[in-house]
Amino acid sequence: MDTQKLILDRLTTVLSETDKSNAAKLKALVDGAGRIFVGGAGRSGLVSRFFAMRLVHSGYQVNMVGEVVTPAMKDGDLLVVISGSGGTKTLLPILETAKSKGGKIAVISQKTSSAMAEIADLVVQVGNDDSYSNYTEGMPMGTVFELSTLVYLEAVIAEIIFDKGLTEDGMRAIHANLE
Repeated sequence: MDTQKLILDRLTTVLSETDKSNAAKLKALVDGAGRIFVGGAGRSGLVSRFFAMRLVHSGYQVNMVGEVVTPAMKDGDLLVVISGSGGTKTLLPILETAKSKGGKIAVISQKTSSAMAEIADLVVQVGNDDSYSNYTEGMPMGTVFELSTLVYLEAVIAEIIFDKGLTEDGMRAIHANLE
């Protein structure tokens, strides 16, 4: 069995089922935000860190939710949360607080209907309602969503790079240098 092909084919299918118009909506929220806060739990949290890092490299002011140095959210800020279920219990209070402080909220999820979707200003469904109905052998417990979301958000970053005319050298100048 060619597992690399299996994984790439599955991701290609899910991404082809994703509404492309949401990328422009997400970019508009990102560009209109004072600051951007990014979060998720578990492996979705790891994907959120990839996205946050790329946003920093693209020149945005970004904070990770839950870090001890994360400042208070204010009116005009944006919270981007990744949750396959759209109902991660530890994240719901964070969305509620962000909304009460005047922040905009974008949720990246498998579902358009969820507790988080009810609070969000934008729900980006990666795939569609049928994308996750069949278990893909070898890709357990959310792998399809997490990897599809990682690739989707990298594509959004690529659009930002093209739109802003960013260069590799310019992005490297912003890259962490205390590693």
